Amino acid sequence: MVWEDIKASEEKPPVRHPNRELPESQTARFGTLLLMAITMFALLVVAVGGWSTLMGAKVLHIGFVVMFGIYTGYVLKWNRGVLPVIAATAVILAVFALVAGPEWFARDKAGFEEPTLPASLLGIVTLALIPIEMLLVVVSMWGFSQKWNVEEEILPGEAEGPSKQSPPPASPPAAAGA
Repeated sequence: MVWEDIKASEEKPPVRHPNRELPESQTARFGTLLLMAITMFALLVVAVGGWSTLMGAKVLHIGFVVMFGIYTGYVLKWNRGVLPVIAATAVILAVFALVAGPEWFARDKAGFEEPTLPASLLGIVTLALIPIEMLLVVVSMWGFSQKWNVEEEILPGEAEGPSKQSPPPASPPAAAGA
């Protein structure tokens, strides 16, 4: 009997996350995931198209793709804590894109080798990362403000949760003239 009481006290009651069900939270999560997927795609295009010309940035470039892939997994699990990290990483990536983008257009000098994809295309993709990353900052911070981590305990006998229960039935009207 004692072990059963200890086991019962250690079990966590079932919980629900009401803020995750809101359309705003669903939209913020979808937007964050979509913008991170676009970022990873753009980074992979630049990596594949300009691999031979990415001198010292190969490890950093692949590191960004891996980091955004890991962040995507956390957002899929509704982890709210990773959203500020996503925003900070997006700002850093936007700064790198701002510095590296114009350099793709300045490859007409002697000594530069041609990348696999046209350098102007890689420059456009790199510069397109800047507004994408700024939008990612806004959307991820919007998601962070929605408190995805709020939990409500589901009490025994409460199938739908307290916010979805129907009101108690009204009492019958009193007889007039009693």
